[in-house]
Amino acid sequence: MLTPARLVATVFAALAFPSLALAAGGPVLLGIPVAFILFALTLLGVALFHHYTLAVALTGLTSITLYKLGFTDFHGVYGFSGLLLHLEHEWVTLANLLGLLLGFSILARHFEDSRIPEVLPRYLPDDWKGGFVLLVMVFVISSFLDNIAAALIGGTVAAGVFHRRVHIGYLAAIVAASNAGGSGSVVGDTTTTMMWIDGVEPLNVVHAYVAAFPALLIFGVIAARQQQAYAPIQKDANISARVDWAYVLIVALILLGAMTTNIVVNTHYPELSDAFPFLGVAVWIVLLALAPLRKPVWRLLPDAAKGSVFLLSLVLCASMMPVETLPPASWQTAFGLGFVSAVFDNIPLTALSLTQGGYDWGVLAYAVGFGGSMVWFGSSAGVALSNLFPEAKSVGAWIKGGWHVALAYVLGFMVMMAVAGWHPHPPHKEPREVPRQVQHP
Repeated sequence: MLTPARLVATVFAALAFPSLALAAGGPVLLGIPVAFILFALTLLGVALFHHYTLAVALTGLTSITLYKLGFTDFHGVYGFSGLLLHLEHEWVTLANLLGLLLGFSILARHFEDSRIPEVLPRYLPDDWKGGFVLLVMVFVISSFLDNIAAALIGGTVAAGVFHRRVHIGYLAAIVAASNAGGSGSVVGDTTTTMMWIDGVEPLNVVHAYVAAFPALLIFGVIAARQQQAYAPIQKDANISARVDWAYVLIVALILLGAMTTNIVVNTHYPELSDAFPFLGVAVWIVLLALAPLRKPVWRLLPDAAKGSVFLLSLVLCASMMPVETLPPASWQTAFGLGFVSAVFDNIPLTALSLTQGGYDWGVLAYAVGFGGSMVWFGSSAGVALSNLFPEAKSVGAWIKGGWHVALAYVLGFMVMMAVAGWHPHPPHKEPREVPRQVQHP
């Protein structure tokens, strides 16, 4: 009998990428590696039990780890030695994400306390175009700042101008705008930054905007109209509201510190980027240094920590999947990766694509960057925003309300193929031999 878990595994591991399932190592069931089935069960649990997502994610992580320890290896190394080596390789990414998620939860509250959201309606149009302009702002901010910060700022402003009644479809659009805005910039998204670190030229991802711009128009207009019908934008700002510029300064310095650290480390010291979580630490250094100016709301951290642990659990689960091979680089593969990235962390997918080489990096950047917007836990921006709006932690509600994001992804991709085409770049570095331990200790 084909259970829902096997159906999910078949869709994402067999139908979209059959060679991925067939080439993967370890025991298989119905031609599907057991690791993929365990991960599919975890994702299915998240979808069905969205009020217990943290428990489901931790259970899935424990099950996959025990399975890997008992029945297969960690990229060629068996047992606890392999697990420790794997964690040593992943800890910087996990620590950076943890630092950013926790730090930006405080940053978002600082931005709200600055009272800018109360003043902003003076400058936004009073109808659905106001919601659309806000999404454009998120798109632009994400092109030069981290997409997590852009999504949180957009969500904070939306909470103010819509009286905290934000449609889930509009929340999905905020995440989509933040991911689309970062897709053509090497400082706007983790995946494009990975490409930059790996040797891809920054100009080789810029044409992702050929798809991102029309996608923004599609989901932006639909989501803005959704929101206006659900809870209209407030027409009159609080005339007594005054901006607290100290909060604005703190927010600006935190974002500037994150951006500067990202550029300096990746440009001048790329060999150190995998050795220490500079980005996450930089955010907290600036935040703590400025705490005497305006006291952070520390009580936000416990809830933010729960959401962060959930995301890190899924990222770690994804990193342990047997995805050593991918189909040959093509626009069809890149298109499919966009859907896979909605439920499968895009960081390992990007790393594998970089190792494989031969992609059009702008097309891939749009696919893996924007594709994660189709499900709320498909990108770190979505997870971060769901900490502000817990009602978003429902896969069904997200897909139902944010259906326009998937539509925009497909149509944006089609525009890119028609206008820019598929122009794969030759491998930008020599293939690296990966030593494998073939004997079980």
